[in-house]
Amino acid sequence: MDNLRGTGVALVTPFTPTPDRAVDYPALRRLIDFTLEGGVEYLVINGTTAESPTLTTEEKAEILRVAKEHVAGRVPLVYGIGGNDTAAVERTIRSTDLTGIAALLSASPYYNKPTQRGIIAHYQRVADASPVPVLLYNVPGRTSSNLTAATTLELAKHPNIIGIKEASGNLEQCIAIAAAKPDDFLLISGDDMMTTSLISFGAVGIISVLANAFPRRFSDMTRAALAGDFPAASKLLFGFVELNPLMYEESNPVGVKAALAAQGLCADAVRLPLVEGSEGLLERIAACAG
Repeated sequence: MDNLRGTGVALVTPFTPTPDRAVDYPALRRLIDFTLEGGVEYLVINGTTAESPTLTTEEKAEILRVAKEHVAGRVPLVYGIGGNDTAAVERTIRSTDLTGIAALLSASPYYNKPTQRGIIAHYQRVADASPVPVLLYNVPGRTSSNLTAATTLELAKHPNIIGIKEASGNLEQCIAIAAAKPDDFLLISGDDMMTTSLISFGAVGIISVLANAFPRRFSDMTRAALAGDFPAASKLLFGFVELNPLMYEESNPVGVKAALAAQGLCADAVRLPLVEGSEGLLERIAACAG
């Protein structure tokens, strides 16, 4: 799966700044072009940064259709399907047209706080049901449960599980995965600011939030790290030190949508229970984005 090497973008879903917060399809097409012109290697559609919990089934299908049509094969597409009801995830996979999709990104079950045995059983069922390869997604800050290194390595044995987006923030855990994983199992950073560190010991890239708004700078950084030019990569990474915390200060994707709005790419509109960024946050993001 060398086509998932480099910078992937966890693409936001633009909404209109109207009371109904409708999906803004012209802005979605504009954002796709902006990120691809910025040199990113692939796009993730309907991930959690896309506010997938507040998208309807019909909207998800239309977003996927529009993305496929507009990307038109220029880069691979990864599609997000996850949840905390294993049977419901299986049904969603079977009812979704995954034609042309390179891989499925599936977040670990949230809220239920399953044991590691439960997480393994969940992902085995997901992988069995999926007609395309599956990427695990470990984000304990959102799910309240962690995929341990041992769990990830056990799941790596499944022939349809090809990698993990690792957003635990636990460097030692990531090293343990890298040290023992199969050669063809993809370790992908899920934390923008840990990208160069993870690449230094075997990660193949990043699925990024920041690359929505700064695709050229971020993809240049990732490519430099993958080429072994860590001084150049670090210099670019340091340019995000002030900006990155602002992306999450009032929850994701509030911050990155504010950065996109500052560049005129889409409105900063989000759906409840998220709300647009405070005036102070928007001012600081606009200053950094400039």
